[in-house]
Amino acid sequence: MLTPKMQEALNQQVNAEMYSAYMYLSMSGWFEDRSLAGCARWMRMQAQEELMHAMKIYDFIHERGGQAQLTAIEEPPRNWSSALDVFENVLSHEKKVTSLINDLVDLAIQEKDHASNIFLQWFVTEQVEEEASADAVLQKIKLTADAPGGLFAIDQELSQRTMACPCGQGQI
Repeated sequence: MLTPKMQEALNQQVNAEMYSAYMYLSMSGWFEDRSLAGCARWMRMQAQEELMHAMKIYDFIHERGGQAQLTAIEEPPRNWSSALDVFENVLSHEKKVTSLINDLVDLAIQEKDHASNIFLQWFVTEQVEEEASADAVLQKIKLTADAPGGLFAIDQELSQRTMACPCGQGQI
């Protein structure tokens, strides 16, 4: 059973994950508007991944006898100055999410909620991957600063991103 503090914190994280999905979808649209379909696909996949994270926490709340309480999702930004600016924001955002996950782990330990602590370890590992992935793209974009055509090569690379279908039916 979840303590009231843990339930509230997990519900806040569901909202944070939903916001992340909104933000990545907004970024996807920004790239679409600039004919960078590969970058747009990468962001759209990122949005889908964040939705899966939100649902994973949502389901956990219910599995532990809690009540998921959905609240309004903040409107994400719509404009960035460049692809570099977008990916700098992605990395900054992922670092913020890492901090939120770490705070949840700290709370689970404080509340002596071993089940939540174990559950959250998956997210700790996931955030290491999220930050590394965002940073890898950011570093490549920085390398292309003096070669405008480099962004098109990165766009082609990002168009190849796939993810496992949550239904277990292969990849999307």
